[in-house]
Amino acid sequence: MKYVDEFRDPGQAKKILKAIAKLCSEIKLAEDRPIQIMEVCGGHTHSIFRYGLNQLLPEKLDFVHGPGCPVCVLPRSVIDNCIRIAENENVIFTTFGDAMRVPGSSKSLLDVKAEGCDIRMVYSPLDALTLAKKNPEKRVVFFGLGFETTMPSTALSVMQAEKEGVDNFYLFCNHITIIPTIKAVLDSPGMRIDGFLGPGHVSLIIGTKPYDFIAHEYHKPLVAAGFEPLDILQSVWMILKQLKNGEAKIENQYARLVKDTGNASALNPIA
Repeated sequence: MKYVDEFRDPGQAKKILKAIAKLCSEIKLAEDRPIQIMEVCGGHTHSIFRYGLNQLLPEKLDFVHGPGCPVCVLPRSVIDNCIRIAENENVIFTTFGDAMRVPGSSKSLLDVKAEGCDIRMVYSPLDALTLAKKNPEKRVVFFGLGFETTMPSTALSVMQAEKEGVDNFYLFCNHITIIPTIKAVLDSPGMRIDGFLGPGHVSLIIGTKPYDFIAHEYHKPLVAAGFEPLDILQSVWMILKQLKNGEAKIENQYARLVKDTGNASALNPIA
């Protein structure tokens, strides 16, 4: 299958792994520790373990798992607030399915749904908007969460609700932006990350230019990476090459989809 098979080729993987091992042996860190590369995106973490890439790389190189899953990093207080909203009379609370089991202080959304609250799983905020139009006597609340990848659809649903005059559609907005998230990692005490695998899906929306501060201010390399095995291995090789040469640049391995300036059609609604 085009754009899949060529990024899973075992022969190419062996060649890149050999090049990675060579670079690792040539990189000398000031401290006696492994080279640490953070994969920011949970999709990369999934691919790394699915294909066993962490088992194939040299012992001198470690992956550090970043804050890439917006559901996983939800504070309990946010879920508590969701529950308070859902418990209100005449409210239909809508959310993506992966938020249903996230625990609050004492209960999850799934728990209070079982107790009788009208909580419904949707695939997009437009599904929630459709519910609002079909139930004008109800207040339909959509739980907006996720990084820039899901922001455009949330924004478009709000714009569509305004356009159609739907006045019973509400948004409980808890979206997270990636740049402050990465900056928080970089500003953490004792931070020892040597380079970053940039998130592919988010980069598809925002481009690579917003990451420039990582290289300019923190002198760390970042490579926007795809999700196939060879995407990740090539991106690791690109990061290591920069480290060996004493460089800190923002590079785009995922150029077949990601543009430096991002996707204007997706950015305009969230501007």
